[in-house]
Amino acid sequence: MSRLRGMPPRRSYDQYCSAARALDAVGDRWTLLIVRELLAGPRRYTDLHADLPGVSTDVLASRLKDMERDGLTTRRRLPPPGAAYVYELTARGRALLPVLQALGEWGQAGLGERRPTDAVRAHWFALPLLRALPGEGLVEVRLEEGTFHLHVGAGDGPAYGDGPAPREPDARLVLDAATRTAISRGELTVADAVRAGRVEVTGDGTLAKALREG
Repeated sequence: MSRLRGMPPRRSYDQYCSAARALDAVGDRWTLLIVRELLAGPRRYTDLHADLPGVSTDVLASRLKDMERDGLTTRRRLPPPGAAYVYELTARGRALLPVLQALGEWGQAGLGERRPTDAVRAHWFALPLLRALPGEGLVEVRLEEGTFHLHVGAGDGPAYGDGPAPREPDARLVLDAATRTAISRGELTVADAVRAGRVEVTGDGTLAKALREG
């Protein structure tokens, strides 16, 4: 933490209220979106910058320092041959997952149509899916924008990750952009989409069977 010495103190609402204290730590622009990215596990600065279109390098560096100081993230150097620094969430940072899920659910009504200026990443669909899928297990999700995987019901470690599942998943889901959008807006549940044939479910795991039978 020595590299954080000398930084100016964080601004505070100076209110003896837990909501105000929480906003002291995560209320700055970009902070919760950085948490969203780090829920995938350790990330390099360059990877974070690539998946946060619109953030400046100065703002990203400043937010990461603030988050480290507030105990939300840590920074460590990978062993050779990687030898790069990565950022990862602490247990306190990972505890923000249900906060982000609740915000996502609240924001569904305002999602609307995708604007020409709106960026999109496949793994941004991880949060609504994590909230919607039952039980526990490893799920691979294939979208038109790309593939990612989910650790449904996992208490520790990454909540999701880019790319195919690291081992044989309990379930594979394939869906098109229109179905993904409808689920993201709260217009369609995953169970209803499966029943309507809009989500292809394969796999022999308990979770896959639950989705097909639901």
